[in-house]
Amino acid sequence: MTTTIKAASMMHSPPHAGEILRELYLKPLRVSIAEAAKALGVTAKHVSGIVNGHARITADMAIRLAAALDTDAQTWVNLQAQHDLWVASQKKPPDVKPLRKAA
Repeated sequence: MTTTIKAASMMHSPPHAGEILRELYLKPLRVSIAEAAKALGVTAKHVSGIVNGHARITADMAIRLAAALDTDAQTWVNLQAQHDLWVASQKKPPDVKPLRKAA
């Protein structure tokens, strides 16, 4: 197990990026899911899926969020990746053989 995987399995469950969107942006700004969807140019169903943790924040959505909220797209991608890595680390490790340089 690499250091990165070990670190991911030892950290606490990071929040889904949609939870950050809901709690730190939509709620304080008093923006509804429908209003956010309209501003982002996507469906309300899509935004609802994200804020409820059922859909991931893609690179495209990260760019949209960054533009709409004056944030950085990389931050949204990183939040989602941290959550995804933690979820994956909680599953049974895959049966993987180490790669070695041929002699």
